[in-house]
Amino acid sequence: MNRRSGRMVALFLALPVLVACSIGDVRRPPPNRASASPEPVATTPARPPVADVHEERVVRVAVPNRYDPPYIEFVDAEQAYALFATCDGRPPGRDCPALLFATRDGGKSWRALPHPRPVADNQQLYAPQGLLVLNSEPFGWYASTDGGVTFTHHPGAAPPPVMLGAGGRFQVTEDAGKVARWDGRRLRPLAIQPGLPMVNTVREAGDLLVAAGAADGRPYAAVSTDQGRSWQRSPVPAPDGEVGVLRVMSTLGGEVWLIGEPPDRTAFPAIWIYRGNWELVPAVGHPDRVYSVAPVGAGQVAVTGPDGVGVVVSRQYERVSWPVGPEHHFDLLDDGTLVAKAPDEVILAVGPVGARQWIRVALVGD
Repeated sequence: MNRRSGRMVALFLALPVLVACSIGDVRRPPPNRASASPEPVATTPARPPVADVHEERVVRVAVPNRYDPPYIEFVDAEQAYALFATCDGRPPGRDCPALLFATRDGGKSWRALPHPRPVADNQQLYAPQGLLVLNSEPFGWYASTDGGVTFTHHPGAAPPPVMLGAGGRFQVTEDAGKVARWDGRRLRPLAIQPGLPMVNTVREAGDLLVAAGAADGRPYAAVSTDQGRSWQRSPVPAPDGEVGVLRVMSTLGGEVWLIGEPPDRTAFPAIWIYRGNWELVPAVGHPDRVYSVAPVGAGQVAVTGPDGVGVVVSRQYERVSWPVGPEHHFDLLDDGTLVAKAPDEVILAVGPVGARQWIRVALVGD
């Protein structure tokens, strides 16, 4: 999951978030008819004003200023890790060893952790379900289950077994594309498979286990209510265009969604919600391009893209004045925190419905 090199291992988390009041399209005033040309003047929706965060947690740490901004990975609203791994855009080296930090108060304070292999060709950070896992190429992986106090070395290119266990009880095997269950030591394919032409993802949502995938541009899904001992095909209404990859996402509130990414992964996706069967969710007025999509609870899906930030709600796409921009990528945490990641900061959305707080988190060097 190397954010800086573009390689990523997908670790799916079931997460809800809270959606603040949205602001609809704000249109420009009509043209001055006295001076208007005979040709019609087109108007375009203006972006709503961007709200400010409620709190700034910008902390100075003992890092030389030649280092680039760190990659920050939150586990929940309180626990996170930060890795400084490049200097002036250059790969790490002896003059730029990796520097590791941790917080347990949501980024109000950070403490340095010893990096087990600070000099390597490429450095990567993962924090799946509370684990701390580092990849230092070509030396392999270093995994910690005690917050970075101790590390276990796993040589080789393959992720360590502890990372597979953190991926959830049910996962899709990379080699065979089958639904498998983690037994504590390895992934074992289920005796009964969903029977789909392709499985891209599987997710457990309460008592429901959902497998989904796309083949020949069409979406497919199956559900199980007995932990994969039997499956029922669940028809997915066809969208307007083709589907390249179909993802299952869910919230702690019990909502289950399908996100159908087109073959052009930056195009606006097809969206379905499960209500005993799959319902295609229109998004009237949606932008053409997107960077990230995340269901956020209360029947809404949040989107970032070149057009800004918006939500799909009540069959419409509405722009919102959240303190995030096109450069942010939405992620969702197990405790319901919405995370918006940018190259130089992380913005958290925490709190109960109707009282969400936006918090900017960043680390800066000396």
